[in-house]
Amino acid sequence: MPTVLVADDQFLIRSGLVALLRAAPGVEVIGEAQDGEEAIELAAQTRPDVILMDIRMPGISGITATERILAQAASPPPKILVLTTFDLDEYVYGALKVGACGFLLKDTPPDRLLAAIDTVHAGDMLFSSSVIKGLIETYTPRPAAPEPHSALDTLTPRELEVLGLVGAGMSNSDIAQRLVLSTATIKTHVHRCMRKLTLNSRAQAVVFAYETGLTSRGPAAWSTDNT
Repeated sequence: MPTVLVADDQFLIRSGLVALLRAAPGVEVIGEAQDGEEAIELAAQTRPDVILMDIRMPGISGITATERILAQAASPPPKILVLTTFDLDEYVYGALKVGACGFLLKDTPPDRLLAAIDTVHAGDMLFSSSVIKGLIETYTPRPAAPEPHSALDTLTPRELEVLGLVGAGMSNSDIAQRLVLSTATIKTHVHRCMRKLTLNSRAQAVVFAYETGLTSRGPAAWSTDNT
């Protein structure tokens, strides 16, 4: 049963979400916060599995709160879903960049909200990589050439290849089929990439791969000798 913290500065929206979740089977609400600062404090105290985070709040924004929560969280960190009014929103992009797992529109139907919580609690992204890449293309121009990034030097050639395919929007099973490896092996490579790069979500990995230009490198640029 996932435990959930709800953070929203609008009382009616926050109380409505809390009431909905408390009435749903298989979900436990362990706290509600009226601003980003309170969300940070409650996240540290209650260690929720999932946080529904309003993206635009006075004082500490949902982006800053997301970043601070993930930076201080014990392992495993909470899965953070940001709540927004508009899907193509620079604030949404900022939240995904610092480690949010996805986003929800505030008019999302109850059944989709509950499904979204289950999705991120299971470790998956809420939205497809194509949606995330649409945000990136809107708010950050793709580099003409791959940007140098020292963290990439920590990855093996195979890990670079897998991360590039993650950035291209491929699932673990799709990558496994393409590289003729087991899905479990690909999952291990993805986990190692995220650990080495200190990434908190697959969505953040997509952003990283895209912004560094890694997804634009073709197979010829990757050595596949190492696994």
